[in-house]
Amino acid sequence: MRAEEFFMQYLTSIGKENDSRANIFMIDKFGDSPKMADDLLVPVLSGLKTATCSSLWEWEHEGNPIPKPGLLTVIVNGKNEPKCIIETLEVSIIKFNEADSVLAHNEGEGDLSLNYWMQVHEKYFTRTLPLIGKEFSPDMLIVCERFKVVWK
Repeated sequence: MRAEEFFMQYLTSIGKENDSRANIFMIDKFGDSPKMADDLLVPVLSGLKTATCSSLWEWEHEGNPIPKPGLLTVIVNGKNEPKCIIETLEVSIIKFNEADSVLAHNEGEGDLSLNYWMQVHEKYFTRTLPLIGKEFSPDMLIVCERFKVVWK
């Protein structure tokens, strides 16, 4: 099933299939590889992962607006198959080194500690940012999103 069809099933389930304003959504996956997309989807579907973050530079590079509360996103797995829809609840922009234990816990990864979060996210950004001509820095800005699963 395509993500668009998955989203239409969701709209139908809430009685908004004919509401043109309800047809605005994104399609996205977590991480930068099919394996990471699959691995990070597990805690999302279980309810453990309720937050994510990305570099502000990535949003600027892609030309996408920063997410806002109410945004609906179809989350796909590593094979681009739709698995759930999340709704953005809250967005904040902070420096990487200002991340706290609440964000780390809500990201639902590893042992849920801030130390683990810092290590894996520094590795992630060190690996991915050079692809857009940027380098990881502890004071770089990250976009933090809190979300809830609204359909699966």
